[in-house]
Amino acid sequence: MPTQIFRFTERCVWTAKRVADDTDEPAAPEGGGGFADYAMIPLHCLRIYLGTSYRMTIDILTEMPRIIRKIGLEPADLPHPSTLCLAFDRLEMSVCRVLLRYSAQLHETGEIGTIDATYFDRSRASRHYCRRTNYHVQTMKVTKLVDTETQAILDLHCTTTWEGSDAEICEQLARKHAGELRVLTADKGYDCNWLREDLRELDIRPLIKHCVHAPYDHAHNARIDDELYGQRAMSETVFSSVKRSLGVALRARTWYREFREIALMCAVYNIKKAAKQEIPLPSCD
Repeated sequence: MPTQIFRFTERCVWTAKRVADDTDEPAAPEGGGGFADYAMIPLHCLRIYLGTSYRMTIDILTEMPRIIRKIGLEPADLPHPSTLCLAFDRLEMSVCRVLLRYSAQLHETGEIGTIDATYFDRSRASRHYCRRTNYHVQTMKVTKLVDTETQAILDLHCTTTWEGSDAEICEQLARKHAGELRVLTADKGYDCNWLREDLRELDIRPLIKHCVHAPYDHAHNARIDDELYGQRAMSETVFSSVKRSLGVALRARTWYREFREIALMCAVYNIKKAAKQEIPLPSCD
């Protein structure tokens, strides 16, 4: 009987092989080459799944031959922790986004989405490090687009600055999924008439509460379908689940590594959820 971590690894490998472009190469280096991406990506996912450091991840996986053989490696083939760390530097954010998209395809998503933002703590650093690298922002704002039917994360936006508006981020994410979504729910923080018009042009029905500045705003809010709008709470449920199971703080120090880490965390959340529910792998390639 496959364990949950084996099912998780199995789905990590399935997802990684749809992202990597070296699936015809050996997983372990041969003749001085490097590790294949389709093998390194599941190792990074397992590191986040286990909540361990690079070194501890390799130590634990050394004692789990069945798991690493599913990746295509042998215990003696596992990379050095520093090699795994360097591989994370080479993992581009665009690859992490595609990985997140494929991880969402493990679920039978619906046509109703919800969007909201939350904050993740950046790793605590010494005062000397903060002064030397201008590391002064202690939180990262993460906006997630969530499928309300399966609670899978469809897409995300990360920032360490306060530039731009929530409405602009919402429009950007909604446009990328215009062919999939039919309804998008959001709270009053996304109250913007131009956003509603843009969503309608994308054939997406906006369910966004109006900030009450005048009596007619009450009328606008009264016309919103309460049952559909109530599904907006699924975004908060997903935020809570991600933080409780995978942590509220990011281990990476540089902003670009943190962006990759949070994207991988969301992909791990989707894959972990599919493994727990024993959702079969898609039959289509």
